[in-house]
Order: sequence, then C-alpha cells, then structure tokens
Amino acid sequence: MNAKSKPIKIAKVQKEESAKAKELDQLCVNTLRFLSVDMVEKAKSGHPGLPLGAAPMIYALYDRIQRYNPENPHWFNRDRFILSAGHGSALLYSILHMTGYELSLDEIKRFRQWESMTPGHPEYGRTPGVEATTGPLGQGFAMGVGMAIAEEYLRACFNRPDIPVIDHYTYGLVSDGDLMEGIASEAASLAGHLGLGKLIYMYDNNKVSLDGSTDMAFTEDVGERFEAYGWHVIDISDGNDLDAIESALHKAQFEKNRPSLIMVRTHIGYGSPKQDTSKAHGEPLGEEATRATKTKLGWPLEPAFFIPDEALDHFRQAISRGRQMESEWDNIYKRYQREYPELAAQLDLLMNNNLPDGWDSDLPKFKSNDGPMATRDASNKVMNALAKKLPIFMGGSADLASSTKTDLMDTDDFSLENRMGRNIRFGVREHAMAGISNGMYQHGGIIPFTGTFLTFSDYMQPSIRVACLMNSGVTFVFSHDSIGLGEDGPTHQPISQITSLRIIPQMTVFRPADANELILAWRLALERKGPAALILSRQKLPILDPDKYPIFEDAQNGGYILSDTADSKPDIILIATGSEVQLILGAKERLAHEGIAVRAVSMLSQEIFDEQPPEYQKTILPRHIPKLAVEAGSPDTWYKYVGDNGDVIGLDRFGVSAPGNVVMENLGFTIDNVVKRALNLIGRRA
Repeated sequence: MNAKSKPIKIAKVQKEESAKAKELDQLCVNTLRFLSVDMVEKAKSGHPGLPLGAAPMIYALYDRIQRYNPENPHWFNRDRFILSAGHGSALLYSILHMTGYELSLDEIKRFRQWESMTPGHPEYGRTPGVEATTGPLGQGFAMGVGMAIAEEYLRACFNRPDIPVIDHYTYGLVSDGDLMEGIASEAASLAGHLGLGKLIYMYDNNKVSLDGSTDMAFTEDVGERFEAYGWHVIDISDGNDLDAIESALHKAQFEKNRPSLIMVRTHIGYGSPKQDTSKAHGEPLGEEATRATKTKLGWPLEPAFFIPDEALDHFRQAISRGRQMESEWDNIYKRYQREYPELAAQLDLLMNNNLPDGWDSDLPKFKSNDGPMATRDASNKVMNALAKKLPIFMGGSADLASSTKTDLMDTDDFSLENRMGRNIRFGVREHAMAGISNGMYQHGGIIPFTGTFLTFSDYMQPSIRVACLMNSGVTFVFSHDSIGLGEDGPTHQPISQITSLRIIPQMTVFRPADANELILAWRLALERKGPAALILSRQKLPILDPDKYPIFEDAQNGGYILSDTADSKPDIILIATGSEVQLILGAKERLAHEGIAVRAVSMLSQEIFDEQPPEYQKTILPRHIPKLAVEAGSPDTWYKYVGDNGDVIGLDRFGVSAPGNVVMENLGFTIDNVVKRALNLIGRRA
C-alpha cells in the first residue's frame, strides 16, 4: 500500500466506526423508549409520551456525562439527577435498569403495581437511583436548587485547594408543566440570584401538555424569561441530536456562575401515531399504536420488554465506569483523611447522616425569672446554640427572619460571593423555600430549617407533603401561632393550619408551652430526623419552672402530666398546648378552691404521644375521667383524646383585628371560660 492510500483507508475505517457507534447509540435510545412503552402497555396505565421524546436526553446524560456508580447509589460525590417531570418515571426506571442499578427486569414488568419498586411516579427510598419523590410538577425543580445549594456550601466548607473532595453537579429533566408552576418560577429566580453554576436542567420542550397544545396557556419566551432570572440558556432544535445534547451539557458545565437551562425541542410520543398530541401524554398508546411505533422505529414487535444484547453490554459499562470513578474518589478521600483528619471526621459524620457527640450539650435552660419570653425568641437562642455545634445547620426565612427569629447570628448570608454563609435569604417565596429545603436535605450532609408565619404554611403545603413522603429531616419553623398575634387580623391569624399539618402522615408537630418545652421540641425534631413543624408564639409566655414541672423528664413522650392532684385521682383532666397551657394551670388553681381535683396535661406533640404504648396513654388520659382540651385553633384533632363525653375549647371561625389579649378574651380563651366549661362538663357527667 502506498503512502497516499493509507490516510484514505484510515478515514474509511473511522467513518465505518462512527456509523457503527451511531447505530449503537440509536439502538440504546430505542431500548429506553420501548422498555418504557412496554411498561405502560402492560400496566395499562402511565405516560409513554415523555419517554418516547426525551429518551435521547437521558441517554446522553447517563452514557456520556453523569458521574454515578450503579453499585453504590449513595456514593456521596455522585452527580444528582432529578426527574422533575415525574410522570415520565418509566424512562427513569429504564435507564436505571439498563445501567445496572439493583432494579430487575421483573420489577420493570411490575410497573405501577402493588409494592413494586417501579411506582407510577418516582418515590425516594423505594427505587435505587431515585434521588427524590417527584410527580407534583415544579417540586423536583425546587429540590434540585436545594441540592445545588448544599453542594456549594459543603464544597466551600470542606474542600481544600489541592483536594476537591466534594465536586459534583445537579442535573434535572423538567417539562412544560414544571415551568408553568409558580414554585419553579420562585426557585428559578433564587437560583439565578445565587449563581448556582453547577445546576443544569434539560427542558423537554415538546409544546404539549395534558389538555392539548401549550399554546392554549403558555406562550411566553421561556428562554428570555430564564435569561432574565440570570440563567445560562442553550437552545437545541433537534431532540434526537445526541452530539448537540452532549455539547450543550459540556458548555453548561463550564458556566461557573449561572445555572443552565438546556431547551431541547422534542416531540411527545415520538415515532407514534399520536406524536405531538396530548393523546400521547397520560395514557397507554394501545396495541395498534404500539405496533405502529415499533414498526416505524425499526423495533421488533415481539417479545415485549426486548433488550438487545449489544445495547445491554453497552449500558452495563456504566458499572465498571462508576466503580472506577468512585475508586478514584476514594483515593482522594484517603489523602484528605491523612492531611485533614479533623475535617474528614466531620465529613464522615454528615455523609452518614449522624449527629456529632455533644451536639446538644450547650442548649440553654431557662428559669422562671428569665421570662416571660415568646417561644419564637427562645427558639432563636436554641438555634444559635445548635449552630455552634452543628456547622451543617442552615436555612432561612421567607423575608421574615426578623419576625420568625430564625437568623443565625455568627454566620453570614449564603450568596454567590460567600458560599460559607448559613443564612439563606429566600425572599417572599414560601413554596420554593420548602421545596428547596427538601432538596438540601435530600442531597445529604445538611440539616435545613425554614421560617415563616404559621398562616403562610398554606403556601408551603405541597412541598411539606413531599417532605413527609420522603421523610426528609426539614424543620419547618412557624411563628405567630394563633389569634394571640392580634392586630394583623384574620388574614394572619391561623385557625386550621395546625390541624392541617397534624393530619399529614410522617409529620411531627410541636407546639411548646414555654421556652423549656421549646428546647425539648428542637432536640426531638433533630433526633427523629424526619419532617417537623415547630409552632411558636409571638406573644410572651411565662416560663414554667423546670424544678417544679417535669418538662425535661416527661415532655419527650409528647403528652405528659404537667401538674397533678395530690393522690393522682383527678375529677377532670385539662389538656392544652402552647399559650393555652397557662390557662389550664390557672383554671386548675381556681377549681381547686372549689374542691375540684384537676390534672393538667401539656400536649407538646400529639404525634409523639400517639406513638407511646397504650398503657402510657391510659395512665395520662384515663378513659373514665372527663376531659377538656384547650387550643386556639381548629378543634378537630382533639376529640380522639376527650372522647364522646369530653369537650374542646377551640375555634371554628376566623379571628379579628385587635390587640392579642382582647381577641383571646373575646373568643373564649380565658381562665374564666375554662373554669366554666370544666364545671359544665363535670355537671353533665354527674
């Protein structure tokens, strides 16, 4: 062969290899598409449209870009991926199975079935490789922002110039519906302000939603909107162009001070007779359309769940690739342990979600002469004591830090200029604040808190519910807990909110009676490592003497005897929370003068009390003794304690704008009214 023909032959070989690589890529993309389609067909339920259109994006990310180890889904330095468009879960399960996560083909075939590992929308803790529970649109978007904040903070705290022990990205797939949701707008605005350059979202821009074309309601220029938020925006016109998607992801990685939105023009239901219609969104294609789609894209009609060996071999290279990535990181970490042993010890604890020894050793204890004190003020003292022991304790308020008392004093604000600040200025964005905080916890290594008025918990409910679904350890601090806040009036006076929080599964609600119960509430909230709500007063409350009342001994049981009769044989039991505990203690004294023996029970947390053994509950609240519960809110959750023969002083109406003590008095929250209702209750029983 002469010298001139050699370059020609090499070029020909390279061209053939390139063609084969493209064929393999297409085979892999179609494997993802049709595993997803077959899942939905077998379940007779699901969303085939997104997987058909967005499979190239997921393939490019997992095959060419993302750092992960299928053998260890919890490797701390992995890249995080969130499917914010959770209705496309079949696509996520397909890529997880193909790349070698512990998700079998049998589980793929059990899509949307009882106790399967492949539920209709992704659920954290059920499926290896699923980073967050998604489905309610916009939630994943906000959680990704939280994960990016966590990564930036931990990187600033623990990395050293020569050892980048924390260094990863947060990726997500978002949909038209995600970007319509208000929570996404809130979170996007904050992400741009904070310059979260390691946050990269791919936008499945298929222009179709459940009811039809997005043009019916969504005609804005999304790219310009996100540029106005301070995002780096890349537009890709062909959603099947793997090289363009890969190139865009690399460009996004190089953008250090702006989050990136990669707008990828896709076609919902790609290749099917239902392409570009809402019919492809939320229902199976059907047997006829499935056959037509497979035929058009060159896929075997039988068997269902067909996986070509060549595609499987290629996907499973992710296992050795991930093993190598984690091994290289392990070597970096071993060096880090040698050179920075104290930092490594801290990092070990947080990576394993453990609290350090002595984390609560410096919590204050209050004496009765320290009061009166609002529980929001006591909470601030506790939070700042915790912050000194827990450098991963961080969070903020929705522009109400001065009122909720949630500022950490010995640290700065988290910002683009200062990644080590622990106060997050969320702005007036309650919904995003909760979703972002969920993401901070899901990332790992952070103990997040939020702060706002209790009445505004309504803005946060969808994110709080997702926190409970994931059992995320976010502490939601809610001040201004009742009509006692006074002059701001009924728009700001919560009535139903405590009840609405209590009835969410997995949520633990604390309404402390004083500063010392507040200490215990914080301790229990962090020890339980699940979602918790702290309901705090604006008005000052007397401090219960811990030498007189068994707060630190018994309040950990949720409900406990605060003050009993001499012989522990009460004629009536009074139960209360928060500021109303003072009312039942006053009523107890008044009734004692009339020869009536009263037991006063403080119910710090209904949920924790309900967890106690029945024997303990009966000891505190014997069935045969009449009971009166007092709480300045909806009475609904109290009837299970007082029973058919009991009574509740609560609220089934809105409040009034007036001084707090005037409102409380006129709506029946007085010692006189408690005494009156108690006497009536005893009389009725007699």
